Amino acid sequence: MNSYESVSDHKNEKNVFIIIGILSALVLAFLVWLIYFKPGEDLESKIGWVGYLPILNAFLNTLTSVFLITGLTFIKQNKIEWHKRFMFAATGTSALFLVSYITYHHFHGDTKFIASGFIRPLYFGILISHILLSAIQVPLILSTLYLAMEKNFIRHKKIARITFPIWLYVSITGVLIFIILRWFNV
Repeated sequence: MNSYESVSDHKNEKNVFIIIGILSALVLAFLVWLIYFKPGEDLESKIGWVGYLPILNAFLNTLTSVFLITGLTFIKQNKIEWHKRFMFAATGTSALFLVSYITYHHFHGDTKFIASGFIRPLYFGILISHILLSAIQVPLILSTLYLAMEKNFIRHKKIARITFPIWLYVSITGVLIFIILRWFNV
């Protein structure tokens, strides 16, 4: 490989990361608007399946967590093909989660947390950390996948060490948020 190809590859990679950053910022801005500024359509009572989406979301987050841990286990055993399969499965369940989450909030709007007592600060602590980390999760996941597909495994591994715990935390806390909302928000 000559130096021109190296410069060109670096420029292409930089452009991909710029696109990932812009796409991630647009997704984040859309979600903030959808949840906090757009009123719910008040169709939840007319469209009964909407009420089941939080359960689906918790299930998808649970699957994502299982796929992530399984994928990590396989890469530690140097079973690269199985690692890839489970990481793509985690990506797929995360993408399905995002579609379901957007659909739910389009129809339902924001869910108010009205519980009081010890659970309130615990819930908001989990929720705030979940929201902040989910905001950086999208560009990390896309960057990690891009580097793997480009076979840049040195950089892939460096970013994956950051992406993995954040992705797992966001998936697990998504399930915890669902449980707290279902059991304590009455």
